[in-house]
Amino acid sequence: MIPKVMSWKKDTVNDLHALLTSGDTIAVIDIHGVPASAMFGMRAELRQSMKIQVAKKRLMKIAWERAGYDLADLEKLYESAVQPALVSTSEMNSFTLFTELKKTEAGRAAKPGDVAPHQIVVEKQDTGMPPGPIVGDLNSVGIPAKIMGGSVQIQKRTVILEEGEVFEGDLGMMLSKIGINPMVTGLRLCGTLEGGTLFEPATLDIDYEQFEQDLIGMAAGAFNLACNITWFTPQTMPTILSKASGEALAVAMEAAIATAETLPHLVARAHASALGVAGMLSPDALDDDLAAMMGAAASAAASAAAAVDTSASEAPAEAEEEEEEEEEGGFDGLGSLFG
Repeated sequence: MIPKVMSWKKDTVNDLHALLTSGDTIAVIDIHGVPASAMFGMRAELRQSMKIQVAKKRLMKIAWERAGYDLADLEKLYESAVQPALVSTSEMNSFTLFTELKKTEAGRAAKPGDVAPHQIVVEKQDTGMPPGPIVGDLNSVGIPAKIMGGSVQIQKRTVILEEGEVFEGDLGMMLSKIGINPMVTGLRLCGTLEGGTLFEPATLDIDYEQFEQDLIGMAAGAFNLACNITWFTPQTMPTILSKASGEALAVAMEAAIATAETLPHLVARAHASALGVAGMLSPDALDDDLAAMMGAAASAAASAAAAVDTSASEAPAEAEEEEEEEEEGGFDGLGSLFG
């Protein structure tokens, strides 16, 4: 006689199959430890962006295979789940889904029988609690407490439990009294399947601010490299052309090639050279125009030197001595220029 399958199981498998085939991103979450009232609230908040369904593992496997997925992937997602549930979404990728589910997590006090999710450490601290029976209670669970300065203080850093060890007695309650709630409740993501790729939580848990800074740094490095090797793109063209223009102007100036751009610079350089030569001649050898230009140049140099002297007098004594040496050197150079 063929056993009859209960109709509710068929309906559940059909619902799970519809969920698995309705989204681009499939995930397994662990709802272990989430109170029923909190679970209803979380599902209501997330209903617009994802579908969540709780079912027996056996029924999930049947629906998973019927949807055409590899059962080995589901077993991988099950590894860290105590009470698994299936999630499907078409609006979020794996990274966005992880971020949204992360928002549902909150710490709670450990209960007897809970397994430490990580090493539980109590740091040396002033608890701020007034003296009382709490001192004996803390010491009874291995937390070295003492009354100092009118308050209860933890005397030294103490490792209470290692990862994987079990909470017993009042340990969880005592830890909660000093602000340590190690048990995380919420919709904890165990992994996702998207586009045939399996993503683990460690891969999805990224620092978006640091990631943004890394992208900016890499983009800047790529831009600099492209400019240095003269790689033409719409982004690098303005910088490369500006650099080439500056280098071409420098070469033209060095070779004294007269163009509309270089001519003003060449004339100014020739004028300065002429004044330098004139400064080496006797004043009697200069005509009136050249003598007037030499006088104007000397006045400008004197004004510049006076301005430097004024600013130097306002600086500290040591800085004043150093600046006076530089000013004297600069003035000697101007003197040799104008004779």
